[in-house]
This record gives sequence, C-alpha cells and structure tokens, in this order.
Amino acid sequence: MWVMRSALIVRGGAEFHDPVGTTDSFLPYLKDQGFSIEIAEDLAVYDDRELLARTDLVVNCWTRGQLSAEGAANLDDAVRAGTGLAGWHGGIVAAFPERRYQWLTGGWFTCHPGNLVPHTLTVRPERAGHPITAGISTVDLCTERYWMLADPLNDVLATITFPVEADGPWHEPVTHPAVWTRHWGAGRIFVSTVGHHLPDLDIPEIRRLTERGLTWAARGQMTNGGNPP
Repeated sequence: MWVMRSALIVRGGAEFHDPVGTTDSFLPYLKDQGFSIEIAEDLAVYDDRELLARTDLVVNCWTRGQLSAEGAANLDDAVRAGTGLAGWHGGIVAAFPERRYQWLTGGWFTCHPGNLVPHTLTVRPERAGHPITAGISTVDLCTERYWMLADPLNDVLATITFPVEADGPWHEPVTHPAVWTRHWGAGRIFVSTVGHHLPDLDIPEIRRLTERGLTWAARGQMTNGGNPP
C-alpha cells in the first residue's frame, strides 16, 4: 500500500499523438492509486523548481516541443533528487531536442520505418519477473516501430525486432529497446515506445505495463518501508 503521492501530467505538442486523450485515459488509474493530480499544458511548468521537487511523478506527454536549457536542468535535478519520470512513445522520446533531457531519459527517437506495421513486442526472458512486465511475454502490435538511439545504462525490459526489408538499408535483423527503466540519482524513470494513439494504449497488456511503469517510477515508500525493485 502506498502513501498519498502527487503526479504532474505535462501534455501538449503534436496533436497526432493525442496528448489529452491518452493522458486522460490514465487519470482514473492514478487516482485509484492514491495520486493527487496536477495537469500542465505549458512547458513553463518546468521552470518551477519547487513544484518539480515536491512532485512524486512527472508524466511527460509532449511531442516536438522546445524545452529550455533551464527547464531541462530543473527536471534533471528533480529526478536526481527523487522525482519519478515516465511516459510513452513520442511524448517522452521525441519530446525535446535539449541534450540534457535526452541524457535523462536514456533514448532518442530517429524514425519509424514503414509507419503502421504489424510486429511483436517481446519481453526479455531475463526481465520476465520485473514488476512492470510480470505475466506478459509477447504482445502483437500494428503500430509505429521506433528506431531508437539508446543508452546502455537502460534496463531494457522489452524489445522489438526489425526484420530485413526490401526497402530498408539494414542487412540483418535489428533488435531495438522498446520498454526500459533507469535509475537516475535517487529517481526512477520509465519509458515505453508503444503508444502512438489511444488504441495502442488500450491493448490490455500495453495498458497494464504502462500503468505499472507509472507507479514504478513514482517516488514513494511502501507502508513497510520498502521500495519497488
């Protein structure tokens, strides 16, 4: 059981990722988990160091934004001090070109070859027991496949594989991280590249692992004094 925690939802940017609809879909879950929720639709919220410092979970859902160097530094400092950070798809890995932000999240989107393509999300066998992926092995998808540049510090929980394709410049199958976590100072970060639009997030396994990722990343102590793995 968790003590009361606070969540800040930062949403906006490219409308094709439906930042309002997708984040709204997680509000009932977060409320059920005991979070108080604040919603910001202006990146100026990242200028508020005090707000970030007292927030237990920041959910960033903002594609193609321009975050100031100061805002990126404030978010980085807050996570290092214990604030959790989480998000999905372009809302977190195609959010801001600011390098300190990319260093924080551990990955950067480059492209999605083929647009909406049938493929499979595969949980790495050695991470099958992680609290985010427990009970999930594979998920069939028909959505964008994110070709990522990723940090080896990431704890990769699930991957996707690009097979050799006639119009692709790669000559062998390429496996990319699709879901990962990372510890950053005292904070925790959860990233999923799945979630182009609401139908992706409504797939039961994707909904489940994303919800778990949000609560995993959030700062907080359990009543027995423990912390999530």
